[in-house]
Amino acid sequence: MAELGKAKTNWLIKYKLYHLPFWFVYHYLWWSLITGSLTAPANALNTPYAFKFLFYVTFQAIGVYFNLYFLIPKFLEKGKYVTYVVLVFITIIAVAALIVPGYYISTWVSGKTFQELFNMGPDFFFLFKNNSLASSAASMTLAMSIKLTKNWIQSNRRQQELEKEKLETELKFLRSQFNPHFLFNTINSIFFLIHKNPVLASNALAKFSDLLRFQLYECNETQIPLSNELTYLENFIELQKLRQSKNVDVVINMDHQPKQHLGIAPFMLITFTENAFKHLSDHADKPNWINVSLELRGLDLQFKIANSVAAIKENDVVSYSGLGLKNIKRRLDLIYPGQYVLNIDHDADQFEVELKLRLSEISDLQPIHKSA
Repeated sequence: MAELGKAKTNWLIKYKLYHLPFWFVYHYLWWSLITGSLTAPANALNTPYAFKFLFYVTFQAIGVYFNLYFLIPKFLEKGKYVTYVVLVFITIIAVAALIVPGYYISTWVSGKTFQELFNMGPDFFFLFKNNSLASSAASMTLAMSIKLTKNWIQSNRRQQELEKEKLETELKFLRSQFNPHFLFNTINSIFFLIHKNPVLASNALAKFSDLLRFQLYECNETQIPLSNELTYLENFIELQKLRQSKNVDVVINMDHQPKQHLGIAPFMLITFTENAFKHLSDHADKPNWINVSLELRGLDLQFKIANSVAAIKENDVVSYSGLGLKNIKRRLDLIYPGQYVLNIDHDADQFEVELKLRLSEISDLQPIHKSA
C-alpha cells in the first residue's frame, strides 16, 4: 500500500497534475472575491456560468505555462528583458481576449440573453477591460512570482551546497599540506634516535604509533574529543624533546578539568607547537625553553605557547609565520568563523602565540589511548 501511494504521488508530480486543484481553487477564490460570497461560485458551477469558469481556467493556465516554460527560459533568464516584458504584455492581452467568448457560449447554452444572464449588454471590450484582463494579469503575476521565488530558493540552496563543498575541499587540501610535513619530521626524529639511543628510539616508535593511529582514524573527523587532541599534542612534544640535541626546558600546564565532552577540530593546536620547536633558540650560555598552557572556562579554551628564540631580524618574522601558521589561520577562518581570537607576539627573546577558541560539546566519541 505504501509503494502504491508513493507511485501515485510520483505520477501526480511527474505530470504536474497537482496544478489542477491549484487552478480550481485560485479561480474559485477570485470569483468569490468578485461576487463577495464564498457560496455563490459553488452554486454557479452547475449552471451555464460553468462554461465561463472553464474558459478562465483553461486559457489562463495556457498563458501562465507559456510564460513559465517558454518566455522566462528563452528571454528573461537570458537577459532579454525588454522583449520579455513586451511578450508577456501581449500574452496577457491574448489570454484575456480568448476568455471573453466564454461569456457568449454561456449565454448560448443557457438560452438567455446577455442582459438576463450577466445583467449587461454583449459588450466585448467592456468584458475584456473590466473582467478578463484584470484576472489574467493577476494569474500571470501570481504564477510568475511563485516560479521566480522557487528559482531563487533553488539557486540559493545550490549556492550553499557549492560553498559547503568548496569549504570541505579546501579543508582537505590544507590537511594534505600539513600531514606529510609533520610525518616527515617525526620519522626524521626517530631516525636520529635509532643511532643515538635505541631505548629512546623504541619509546619514540611507540608514541609514533599513537600519532599514526590518531591521523588514520581521527584526522578526517570534523570534531574530535579535546582529550584526544591533547594526547596527540603530548606525544608530539615527547617526540620532539627526544630529538633535541640541545637542552630544552619544556613546561606544560594543562587544566585538569574533564575534557572528553568537549570537541575540537583535529590538528588545531599541533601547528603552533611544531612551530615553537622549529624556531626554538639554540643558546649555549642560557636556557632554551618552551612554555605550553591550556585553560578551560566552560566552552572557552585558552591556549598559549611561547618559546625562546635567537634575536629576530625584521625579515625573519615573515619566515617564522610560514606555511603552517598560514594554514592554521585559514582553517580557523573556515571552521570557527567569529569564534576565535588569535594573537601572535614576538620580541628579541621570545615568540608567543595565544589562541582563544569557542568549543562545542560532543558525547559520542571515544578517546585514543596511549601505548603502554
